[in-house]
Amino acid sequence: IQSGWLRTERERGVYDFSWLDSVVDNLIARGLEPWLCLCYGNPLYTDFAARIFGAVKCPPMGEDARLGWVNYVKATAEHFRGRIKLYEIWNEPELGWKHYFEETKADYDLIKNAKEYAEFSIDTSKAIKAVDPDAKIAGFALAHTRAPYFVNTALRAGMGDYIDYISFHLYSAADWQREDVIRALRSLVDMYDPSIGLIQGEGGTQSRSDGNGAVKGFAWTPAKQMKILLRTLVTDLWCGVEFTSYFSTMDMIEALYGVVGDKSTYLDYGYFGVLGADFDENGVATGDYTPKPSYYALQTLATLFRGNVKRANIPYYRGFNPSRRINATEEDEQAKIYGFELDDGSHALVYWNATPVLTTTYEGTISFALCGQRPEDIRLCDLRDGTIYTLREDMIEDAGEDIVRLKNLPLLDVPLAILMK
Repeated sequence: IQSGWLRTERERGVYDFSWLDSVVDNLIARGLEPWLCLCYGNPLYTDFAARIFGAVKCPPMGEDARLGWVNYVKATAEHFRGRIKLYEIWNEPELGWKHYFEETKADYDLIKNAKEYAEFSIDTSKAIKAVDPDAKIAGFALAHTRAPYFVNTALRAGMGDYIDYISFHLYSAADWQREDVIRALRSLVDMYDPSIGLIQGEGGTQSRSDGNGAVKGFAWTPAKQMKILLRTLVTDLWCGVEFTSYFSTMDMIEALYGVVGDKSTYLDYGYFGVLGADFDENGVATGDYTPKPSYYALQTLATLFRGNVKRANIPYYRGFNPSRRINATEEDEQAKIYGFELDDGSHALVYWNATPVLTTTYEGTISFALCGQRPEDIRLCDLRDGTIYTLREDMIEDAGEDIVRLKNLPLLDVPLAILMK
């Protein structure tokens, strides 16, 4: 959740957290653990922030504003001490802090931004720790993980000494590249401090093509949204992130470039939600929500991967058998196969064919040989809806020596999970 400095401090030095208390306490009451992004400006301290809807990307400029920010951060950390354990510093700062465009009209300067953000983050982290020494800090909330310059420059400036995690956002239809992108970021961070963890803080897709925000205009459908949700979150967990996040719970206005007083500039609807929403004329959700296929997929994934789930090296071998289903011999070079140890000690081998979601669908078969397993312990779970299947006799064979052959299992462009002991 985001903190909303503008909404909390409407009079200098007076903080009203009641609106945010209702959100935080509601989440905690439902057994969820909220984490808080400290972000966005306040026209009490920065004049140009008054023109920007929500003061988005309007950092505190000048000593007076920076002091106001530090005081606000301390008040927030003190107020939520014991309820919020993780704070994220700002949102997507490398996209360009608003003052470069709205105030100075200067050319975009990534290096200058990174150095300024590092100093800002160090001050913010110190403010949090001053009132809650046990709090954890996440930095960056990167919009783009492919450009290392921003992260490298900020870490060179000493920011890594003041954060526990680096958070990143990853919106992409090319999800088969995701593992390499995360590995590259991990390698860069390891140069400075391998103990800094990674958090995937925001990612997802629209469920229709006419939405605003990331990946807008792509040929999205509810089914494609569901596929990307499952494929990306499973990949993130296998890549060892601390946790992975889906954006968002419900459809909403994006308000990316909103101007105060001009409704047309901020009624830019995004359809990222796993719940579809209806809106009134002011862009406020009416409270009528419709679950999308992605809702049930997320529900299934959260159930299967609840508790302490770890990446696991499950001994398997690929088989390439003749398949009546596809009238050919199996050959799936794009298959992704990831192993996990679940909370109860059992294991799951999650697999799918990583064909491009926007332009293709896929239905084929795949075969495995699993070591150290028994046929009676194996089931197949459809992560789209949680259905669990017992395999037909012609699909499973005890090959002896604790080896089980699985023949012509369904292979889709959406993840399925082989469940085993």
